[in-house]
Amino acid sequence: MSFTIEDMMLTAENRYAMKFLAGQNGWANSISWVHLLEDTTIIQNFWGKELAVTTGLGFPDKEDWMQLAIQLNRHHASGLIINVGQYIHEVPEELKMYCDENDLPLLTVPWEVHLSDMIKDFSIRVFLQDSTDEQIASALIAAIESPDNQEAYRKDLLQYFDVDGSFQVLLLTCEGLDAMDTVERRKLSYRIQMYLEDITHNASFFYYNSDFVLVANAITEEFLCQLAEGALKRGKKRMPGVELCVGIGSKCMDISQLSISYQRAKAATYMAMRHKKQLVKFDECGLYRLLYMVKDEGILNEIETECLKELEEYDYKHNAEYVETLQSYLKHNGSIQAVAAELYTHRNTILYRIGNIKKILNNELKTPDERLPYQIAFYIRSMQEEKQD
Repeated sequence: MSFTIEDMMLTAENRYAMKFLAGQNGWANSISWVHLLEDTTIIQNFWGKELAVTTGLGFPDKEDWMQLAIQLNRHHASGLIINVGQYIHEVPEELKMYCDENDLPLLTVPWEVHLSDMIKDFSIRVFLQDSTDEQIASALIAAIESPDNQEAYRKDLLQYFDVDGSFQVLLLTCEGLDAMDTVERRKLSYRIQMYLEDITHNASFFYYNSDFVLVANAITEEFLCQLAEGALKRGKKRMPGVELCVGIGSKCMDISQLSISYQRAKAATYMAMRHKKQLVKFDECGLYRLLYMVKDEGILNEIETECLKELEEYDYKHNAEYVETLQSYLKHNGSIQAVAAELYTHRNTILYRIGNIKKILNNELKTPDERLPYQIAFYIRSMQEEKQD
């Protein structure tokens, strides 16, 4: 819910005669600060989301303008405002094309506009919006941590969200995120927000509990997934050294249910990190949805041990492969031929093993109910192996 290019245009179009020339797809870019610049030196210190303003004094040639735009795009600037009429009268077409191609908003204000007043105006608005965003984030965190205490968050969020509507949480993380210092993490946050296109006033983005959190309100799941995929694509291209992972929680109704979507997004993010996947949707994780939501890992270990202990002891004593055979047997829904093919073992040998396995377990493994505990045990084992990798 940051102060965006769109927000700026709502007042600047009339107050400062501002015109939008190119980079329309960057309309929702948020602004972290406003800088007046006449050369590209200061751009090296940009964190991301800075709005650049220039009179054009330091950019006499078309090539200079192109270099300026390239540097701004490379350092994740939110846009460029040109003060036309004194040092530049006509914006190069090549510059417009580049800004369109890279979703970098390009705007103009006439020379008569006092840039100091305009920059002060925008800076105050950025500061006020940042303060509001912090209050919103605090209220959303309260909704996650204490969902039953609605007095701690519902009233504070009422003017910004449809608190009775749908909510969905998206988490973004990467290796070492929690170990970063505050400045490094803030820079990464700004860059990621630039990649989350078209999210403005129906979402909130903040850092919490080792992840970047995006809380979306009244947004379709299809749009949220497209948003995440686009952000991952841009992040991979522009931050090759950072491997982002995304977990998407279930959609829920009413702000009081936000904690459910958050916990499920947390589980999905964990799965994404463990499986080395860029994006995992909790609702598409099958039985893992249940297992990853279990807080008591001890009970999971108990279930695995109870189901597989006897076979493991038999394998240890007789140098057999009964555990592996059972796993393949369940995987292939009892097909002896498929198990034999996967394990490169003769069909008769598999038949013999399965017969012994049934005796050891005292279970015929015929019905879904008879097989389910062992299938769950192997799911748990897979989870444990992922944690050790």
